[in-house]
Amino acid sequence: MNSEKLYTLALNPWVIFLSLGLGFLMGVYAPAFSLSISFVGDIYVDLLKMIALPFMVSAVIFSLQRLFREGGSAVLMKRVGVVFIAFFVSVAMIGVVTMLVFKPGADLSPEQMATFGKIVGNDMSSSDTVMALNGVDEPVKSVSFVQVLVSMVPSNIFSALATGDALKTLVFAMLFGFAVGRVPARVSDGLTQTLETIYNACQILMRWLNYPLPLILFSMSAAQMAKTGVGPLQAMAQFVLAFSVAALIVLAIASVIVWKRSNATFGETLAALEAPFALALATRSSPTCMPSMIESLADRLGFARSRVELVVPLSISLLRIGPVVYYVAATIFIAQLYGKSLGPSELAVVASASILAGFASAGMTGLLTVSLVGLTCSYLGLPFEAAFILFVAVDPLCDMLRTLVNVIGNSAAVALISPRPLKI
Repeated sequence: MNSEKLYTLALNPWVIFLSLGLGFLMGVYAPAFSLSISFVGDIYVDLLKMIALPFMVSAVIFSLQRLFREGGSAVLMKRVGVVFIAFFVSVAMIGVVTMLVFKPGADLSPEQMATFGKIVGNDMSSSDTVMALNGVDEPVKSVSFVQVLVSMVPSNIFSALATGDALKTLVFAMLFGFAVGRVPARVSDGLTQTLETIYNACQILMRWLNYPLPLILFSMSAAQMAKTGVGPLQAMAQFVLAFSVAALIVLAIASVIVWKRSNATFGETLAALEAPFALALATRSSPTCMPSMIESLADRLGFARSRVELVVPLSISLLRIGPVVYYVAATIFIAQLYGKSLGPSELAVVASASILAGFASAGMTGLLTVSLVGLTCSYLGLPFEAAFILFVAVDPLCDMLRTLVNVIGNSAAVALISPRPLKI
């Protein structure tokens, strides 16, 4: 089997889902072995993160420089703003409607409530911490839009790079790219060649790391199932199901948008999105999917590379639609769990607060992302701290869905912002 066939096999959706399924089974029936191979996934994710920031910096600066030389930057930025706002509002509404239809937190049986109480009464990380489902929460500090903007500006770019702060790094790269675009070509050509070399090298490294993806997925899913078990998944099954439906709706709409904007068939579009889809499942990190997103949109679907290379990092950092859907779903679930009815004005507050929390989640992963549900709950006076452990228990699965929505949804946004490919 040659390398191209092996690469295609590694990214095949059926191989991906088979690897995940076998990993979950291994985690259930051989937890000790599953935990012993968890380091494989940790090393893999670290390798991808190692590539993500150099790739983003080189792609943004290089693309902005080229954009300034070609012209059209004002039109592009206006289009970015319109598409981003439309996507934020749309995904928030999808989350609201899905949760109101499924009502995963309403009319639960006494047995289900008892299960919830048992989970939140056990901290899992200590033997002396007790949390009650109806406990009194400490007030959650609200985050204003101004505070979010201030937090985006890096006071020290080397510190931002060292800590892996993707959003602050993006702000620096954009400002530096705008400045480089004003430098005469005879002076900046050396930097341009250097950035292009870094960019291409990062893409090659990312392609190499895709080959062992099925084995990585197997080890990561096995280790995760061995840590959490199936109990939390059973208790939160209705919430996970409702959130999964909302995520699948967004994924379906995003795939259709990419298909309609490209000149490819629907099958070719899905095949082109295989690589970012698989990486999103494997890594649960949107920035690490940027090289595969650019390759899929520019090389396989024919969108203008100069636009794709610029807008992909921008959308991954700012268009956080995956967390927005999650925050809407989690907030309404908690409201239903505590029997609080939400009218149109409260639902509008949930959607607006979730969009703000999505901005605030830039650069966050895992449980830090989950913790911002407290921000959306605070606007409605809902307790969150007591229910936090419920969401922690099922976050590995929800994190996969959040990342998938982010990656495929952002691919659709880039397809809308970029000029349509020329028909061949």
